[in-house]
Amino acid sequence: MRRNIAFLLAFVLFLSTFGIIQPAYAADAKTTITILHTNDTHAKVTPEDGGMGFAKLSSLVKQLKEKNPKNTLLLDAGDTFHGTPFATLESGESIAKIFNQIGYDGLAAGNHDFNYGFERLLALEKIVNFPILSANVYHTQDHSRLLEPWMIKTVGDIKVGVFGLTTPETTYKTHPKNVEGLTFADPVEEANAMVKELKAEGADIIIALTHLGIDASSTETSIKVAEGAPGIDLIVDGHSHSTLVAGQEAGKDTLIVSAGEYTKNLGVVELTLEGKVITGKKAHLITKEEAENLPDDVDISTLIKDIKKKQEVILSEKIGETDAILEGERTQVRARETNLGNLLSDAMVHATGADAAITNGGGIRASIKQGTITKGNVVDVLPFGNFLVTKKFTGAEMKAALEHGTSDYPNVKGAFPHVSGITFEIDVKAEKGNRVKNLKIAGAPAVMEKEYTVATNDFLASGGDDYTMLKNGPLVNEYGALDEVVIEYIKENSPIKARIENRIVTYLPFTDVSKDGWSHPYIADLYGKDLIKGTSTSTYSPLKNLTRAQFASILVRAFDLKATKQAPFTDLATVAEATQQEIAAAYESGLVKGVNSTTFEPNKSVNRSQMALMIKRAYDWKMENEKTVTKSSEQAVFKDISKLDEETQLAISMAYELEIIQGYGTEYKPYNYATREQAAKVVSKFLAQVE
Repeated sequence: MRRNIAFLLAFVLFLSTFGIIQPAYAADAKTTITILHTNDTHAKVTPEDGGMGFAKLSSLVKQLKEKNPKNTLLLDAGDTFHGTPFATLESGESIAKIFNQIGYDGLAAGNHDFNYGFERLLALEKIVNFPILSANVYHTQDHSRLLEPWMIKTVGDIKVGVFGLTTPETTYKTHPKNVEGLTFADPVEEANAMVKELKAEGADIIIALTHLGIDASSTETSIKVAEGAPGIDLIVDGHSHSTLVAGQEAGKDTLIVSAGEYTKNLGVVELTLEGKVITGKKAHLITKEEAENLPDDVDISTLIKDIKKKQEVILSEKIGETDAILEGERTQVRARETNLGNLLSDAMVHATGADAAITNGGGIRASIKQGTITKGNVVDVLPFGNFLVTKKFTGAEMKAALEHGTSDYPNVKGAFPHVSGITFEIDVKAEKGNRVKNLKIAGAPAVMEKEYTVATNDFLASGGDDYTMLKNGPLVNEYGALDEVVIEYIKENSPIKARIENRIVTYLPFTDVSKDGWSHPYIADLYGKDLIKGTSTSTYSPLKNLTRAQFASILVRAFDLKATKQAPFTDLATVAEATQQEIAAAYESGLVKGVNSTTFEPNKSVNRSQMALMIKRAYDWKMENEKTVTKSSEQAVFKDISKLDEETQLAISMAYELEIIQGYGTEYKPYNYATREQAAKVVSKFLAQVE
């Protein structure tokens, strides 16, 4: 018997020598499982969107998979299918195609993934080649789950269980209609149930793929899940856009990781196992800067180009008409109220039912021509993929926001506000921070202590453009992309008849100039530039005739001209010394001539032909004769100017051609005197041309 046992032992030893039988310690060999992860990409597809872009991300994923080909998973923690026109034009399908091509293994449903409505999310689930996970979203009626709660991926001989969780904040961080009929259950309770269920299914590793975030302002966070649901090895998180460089430990033995936002980083987690026991967890991020020299994945680049080409058809779709040009040029939207700014802010109020809306001129990037409006036109105006939110602000906070936005007025500033449900005046003579006058919100004088519901874009809501006073206002709701909101508004309200409605005007101390009168913006423009004064501290006398000296003085102040010698006129003693110097500067620069060599007639009312003549000379001086008008068909527009001298006819033609002056039908009435309000309009429009 002993001889038999000895023989068997010798035989086993012989077989093990040749590897036919592995020794017992081989079962405890080390294995490394790599988890690659992204979150909050918000359809930021290319580097122009702020991250590395999906083409480079895909190359990076391929490179890392080659290092650990059989043991690598790629996960995304949500807010994936919505965020830019690239995604919204196809209701998320374009992103689904890219994620399929890159080879994602699983995705958690984020709140903004519900932005097209939960039915569309279910449709997208059928398009992608991987599960969209959420264990805590239920149909309210029958308490059935909306999505798959978990999956198990076998990596080598290791079973990796992954379950999803969605923030309960989704009920107000997407449009409420998008989640009607759904219930968002407690994440901690669901996490405990998932841990138990996955262990019963034989999972060796448990990963929570969560869209919860770690913000202190959120009630339900991934930290709370880690602390309240023991047994989770790793939480791949999103929602708070947190950049956790090496991860964050929480709970008993849970590592939380998050890769920031917009493909700015790719997250990498290495789980080391001995046998089926985790012995190490290491997390790091690969930044867009570190990946800069990596070539793009040609397949993804081609796919993106093909999608964009097909989207040109969608962008050409007509959505409405406008009866006027919708003004969105940089110098317009960053310095004054425009009809396009009014349209956008009105659409924001319409979509949310808010008391008021505010958006920034820097976010408006194009005009829309009169006539047909297409989806592409709206995308050109709003190319950044911002979405709509509502927050609570006091009257005092709104005043502070408006003070900030108009602090450089009338100079251009990206933060210049465009508003709906709000009217106010800007006192350019007051110190910054105390310029906003006569503020009304929701049709009534603003109450500083009262809270108002205000619609804005997510950029301003997070303190963008230095609107720091808007950052901490309590969130009421989140809605869809701003371009989608505007497209729907145009569809519902076409033809668009957007106008400038004097929501934002320059404050004038003159009681005889109506804020709603046609001359107000022109008088305000010149008053704000210190080019005109009133006839008293409280009156402007808009219907009073303007004198030749006064008109010349306005032009001299506009160009800051200085005289180096006296004018030859002998009749200037009746005007102030400062006015005499201004007439001398105007004469020296060629803006004016006398009625003869020694007479100027400074106190005589300026007539319409003389006004046009001074404007032409000022234009030629300013533009250095670059666009001096010569004889043209425009000279024949007015029938009553043919007897004027040639220079005056050309002056009237030029001013008319440049839309600086108007006539009375076919007559110009050159000998009529110009009133103070008419002169203000002519000079204001002239300065707009030359500046």
